[in-house]
Amino acid sequence: MRETRTAAELDQEAAVRGALEDWYRDGKPPWDSGVTPPELVALVEGAHALTPGRVLELGCGTGTNAVYLARRGWRVEAVDLVDRAVRQAREKADAAGVDITVLCGDATRLDEVGVPGPYDLFFDLSCYCGIPPHRRDAYAAGLTTRSAPGARLLMFGYGPDGPEDVISGVTADELRARFAGWELADVTPGTNPFPTFWFTLLRVADPA
Repeated sequence: MRETRTAAELDQEAAVRGALEDWYRDGKPPWDSGVTPPELVALVEGAHALTPGRVLELGCGTGTNAVYLARRGWRVEAVDLVDRAVRQAREKADAAGVDITVLCGDATRLDEVGVPGPYDLFFDLSCYCGIPPHRRDAYAAGLTTRSAPGARLLMFGYGPDGPEDVISGVTADELRARFAGWELADVTPGTNPFPTFWFTLLRVADPA
């Protein structure tokens, strides 16, 4: 069935794509720091480190975290909407000598990307919080159908009172509502000058 979208929804999607392409064309996006966040390092290397398995990174940017995960023994697939970022991520992986799959595609349309899963871990650094609201259920459904039993989603996002963008931001209540079959296990405030959060969700059951 062909997807039906309103003119306003099409405009929102085009605006997001255009803004991302501008960031990567004009310079380094603020979320693409080149440094793996300590929250991901703790999950992968900490006292209760996960056993390496399959991971899908949503909005991988230039591949810093995908390369890190591959070096730690994970089988990595990564997706980004911006072709320029994808090319840089592939170059970074080649330079690091790691085997990762980086694909250009929409994190809310994973059926079109070619990432069937199942995945033990999903990582999202500021991807979901910038997705137009009308595409967020599709994002959640795409991860749910690709999740291995007990899968984990580690997501960083800014709150709706952050950057001046009427469609952006994310709250714990929204994640609880949208991610059927998942438990919101942890919410940790970030250290940014505006409201940000690290969310941990665990796959617990099939949606009713």
